[in-house]
Amino acid sequence: MSNMFTEIWQMEDLRKRVLFTLGMLAVYRMGIFVPCPGIDSELLTQWINKQQNTMFGLYNMFSGGALEQYSVFVLGIMPYITASIIMQLMGEMVPALKRIKDEGQQGRNRITQYTRYLTIVIAAAQSFFLAAGMETMQVEGTAVVIDSGWSFRLLTVLTMTGGACFVMWLGEQMTERGVGNGASIIITCGIISGLPSGAMSLFQQIQLGEMTLLGVSLLLAFMFVVVYAIVFIERGQRRVPLQYAKRVLGRQVYEGQTTYLPLKVNTAGVIPPIFASSLLMFPSTIGTFTDAAIVQYIAAAFYPGRWLYNVAYAVLIIFFSYFQTAMTFNPEDVAENLKKQGGYIPRVRPGRETAQYIEWLLTRLTAGGAVYLGIICILPTVLMSQFNVPFYFGGTGLLIIVSVSLDTVAQVEAQLSTRHYDGVVATGGRVRGRRQQLGGQGPWL
Repeated sequence: MSNMFTEIWQMEDLRKRVLFTLGMLAVYRMGIFVPCPGIDSELLTQWINKQQNTMFGLYNMFSGGALEQYSVFVLGIMPYITASIIMQLMGEMVPALKRIKDEGQQGRNRITQYTRYLTIVIAAAQSFFLAAGMETMQVEGTAVVIDSGWSFRLLTVLTMTGGACFVMWLGEQMTERGVGNGASIIITCGIISGLPSGAMSLFQQIQLGEMTLLGVSLLLAFMFVVVYAIVFIERGQRRVPLQYAKRVLGRQVYEGQTTYLPLKVNTAGVIPPIFASSLLMFPSTIGTFTDAAIVQYIAAAFYPGRWLYNVAYAVLIIFFSYFQTAMTFNPEDVAENLKKQGGYIPRVRPGRETAQYIEWLLTRLTAGGAVYLGIICILPTVLMSQFNVPFYFGGTGLLIIVSVSLDTVAQVEAQLSTRHYDGVVATGGRVRGRRQQLGGQGPWL
């Protein structure tokens, strides 16, 4: 690990990327503590602490405590992620958008621009409904909003929409000029920032006698097993063997090569648990705004830890796993590209049969990945409901932290691997001879 940090610091380009990412995260964390006007922050904190198992508790975790602060960054990166998923879906269903997407880099740039516009619309709608919901919040008969009305709503829409656009820009800049995926890193940063408060809550439970040292030891052991399982599955892949035929280009003859096509066990990533958690939090969230009997009954039935909640959670995770995999991986495109490049899978005909074979493999891998996601996310939920474990130690949070960390480290290692070619390729782009490599001794090759 120390050698890796040393190599990162020695590579100027990679060092700038890492420092740029850390700087953008620092800007994001500072923006978390810039509050929107018109809210009694102390009353809001008390109210949020009572809503840990609702949509507000989930959103507060993903935003790194921005909702508790009623920050200008309270919407975070979620409107951009929602807009991206909607554009992916519409890109497959709307013929006009599909034609734009197939235009190459120019088409992808247009889709990106449409995604930004949709992000603004989603952020404006979410901030308006959030402002309207804030006006109904009370703590012991005292309203959380100091001066409710249209002035408060419009001011909230303007500030939060601007904050969401700025966070979207931060994520794009981190992806382009930093390391890793900017949106995922921002979500991970928000979850990690809540770990100290979760640990403090756990320590308070120990002091009050609500949790024993044996229970804490079992919790830490369980977390270790969960992290190990996440690393094991996320790094797992099915390697499909590929064979490339001999090619003749001009007077050059290129021998056939043997390689493989890596298919990840969990192609969908962390999107299924996030979407499933968001949907299942709606009943309990609506229940905080109304006393209707039917709403309260549904909210109680879908409370985290209940059997109906766990069953629905598992079903939604499986559904979104297949949905996200279908959106991000197209077997027909892979088969077509292999055919154009002269590659094929042994004992499988190129073209349609190759696409069907890859889809057959991917369907079974996705089934295993969906079951893995369900186990990782549901077992900690049962643990929280039975032993009152803080929400930050849930499986969804650990899954996001570990998965994003693995992806980021993999990108850093990929850039570090280019350093190994310094002894072969000179800085100016020329191939070094033996004289250069031996420090000036010996003849040029």
